[in-house]
Amino acid sequence: MKIYHNPRCTKSRETLALIKNAGVDVEVVEYLKEVPTREELKLILSKLHIQPSQLLRKGEAVYKEKFKNSNFTEDEWITIMLENPKLIERPIVVKGNKAVLGRPPENVLELL
Repeated sequence: MKIYHNPRCTKSRETLALIKNAGVDVEVVEYLKEVPTREELKLILSKLHIQPSQLLRKGEAVYKEKFKNSNFTEDEWITIMLENPKLIERPIVVKGNKAVLGRPPENVLELL
């Protein structure tokens, strides 16, 4: 199991705690420091069954200042998220061919 984690995020910390409390080994990727590759992000999106635009954190200042009301392609949104990883919704938990967003943290229970 792998979690794309931001230790400053309450939901991310709560999701990680649920995983650890279940006794599951988990690889923690602090995605703001270790930004996923384009291929990795595409794979995550396919496992989540969502489009890149659905993974955006639209409340972030950088989104509001630079990208709000913009009409980008889904591939362009991937580039934007890789260049601005704060825009990637968190946490993302991946296990095998499945992934969930830890919003709410209890979503991770379906992978445990």
